[in-house]
Amino acid sequence: MDSGSFDADDVPADPQGIGHSPDGTGRGVPGVPAPRALATEAVHAGRDDLARQGVHAAPIDLSTTYPSYDSRGEAARIDAFAADGGEPEGPPVYGRLGNPTVARFETALARLEGTESAVAFATGMAALSAVLLVRNAMGLRHVVAVRPLYGCSDHLLTAGLLGSEVTWVDPAGIADTLRPDTGLVMVESPANPTLAELDLRAVAHACGSVPLLADNTFATPVLQRPVEQGARLVLHSATKYLGGHGDVMGGVVACDEEFAGRLRQVRFATGGVLHPLAGYLLLRGLSTLPVRVRAASSNAAELAGRLAADPRVTRVHYPRIGGAMVAFEVAGDPHDVVAGVRLITPAVSLGSVDTLIQHPASISHRIVDADDRRGAGVSDRLLRLSVGLEDVEDLWADLDRALGTTSGTGRVLREAAGANG
Repeated sequence: MDSGSFDADDVPADPQGIGHSPDGTGRGVPGVPAPRALATEAVHAGRDDLARQGVHAAPIDLSTTYPSYDSRGEAARIDAFAADGGEPEGPPVYGRLGNPTVARFETALARLEGTESAVAFATGMAALSAVLLVRNAMGLRHVVAVRPLYGCSDHLLTAGLLGSEVTWVDPAGIADTLRPDTGLVMVESPANPTLAELDLRAVAHACGSVPLLADNTFATPVLQRPVEQGARLVLHSATKYLGGHGDVMGGVVACDEEFAGRLRQVRFATGGVLHPLAGYLLLRGLSTLPVRVRAASSNAAELAGRLAADPRVTRVHYPRIGGAMVAFEVAGDPHDVVAGVRLITPAVSLGSVDTLIQHPASISHRIVDADDRRGAGVSDRLLRLSVGLEDVEDLWADLDRALGTTSGTGRVLREAAGANG
């Protein structure tokens, strides 16, 4: 299939033609300037009040507890939180209930994804666990999911560790698989690690009244906003592109305020809170997210084209929407390629400013049953490349050396909408 091309300059600052109201709800506010472009929101969202406070950089609030001489007021606020999970009015109470620094990141991410709210957690898996617990508490334990997903997400669902039951389906089979106790449909597009893409609008239609959870970690809101295609929940491993520097872990769910309240209650009860320093680093990471994604995507598209033309590579996966991830299958031993890189770092994770490579069948998706893994397109010769901001010629020179002299027949696969790997 034609590898096509992806020029970073072709991606507008606001790819969906979207902006956000300054109150973060997406609704127009009388007397408030027009909605702002994504690149502007990335820099300013969550920081709108700083000038009024007389500071320029967002402060880090490391307090675990907060003084209060009004115990009756504290009781009323805790009662209100217990009722609907709404953010308590007034000063903070306790770090597990909420933190001002983390709240800034949540506000900013909700603006970028175009949702009413967002709720942050210690990791992406903690965020997914909270979503499952919310639905389980409502008696909706059945999950419909499309492979591939991130390996640990797959394992969490398949093993039923939180009491969920999962049915794995092709996208075309979603509607026929829904049951009265189905609480969630989960997809990832582009998918980890094959970069398969789904028609999210069609998937959301098939879900009916069941919420669609879309993992948007690979695309980020720079390339894709799932809520505009019908998803009701958007999941991010914030450890990846949102942080962007490989030095912070976190997870976040963007959603409407009603669901956010339930997530806050689960977070309070289970303790999967995001540390304030992590919240600060993630907020800082968002400010450069559009620039980083575009630059890394330009590098990735160039490498995908070169890999597709290389006889040592048998197949290249690169998404139609672009992005900084490339997956490719080699004719020789993939372990030799991982061992042979010197500039590129052989490591798990992705989305950092530096380029990482890993063998999914050995690491990120090792926990998935081998037959299920291969059935989802994760072959034993597949390598996943998270492309960073280095000079593309240096990256190619490193890959060229690592690929060695093994011969094959190269071709690129830009996943068609509706494919599932």
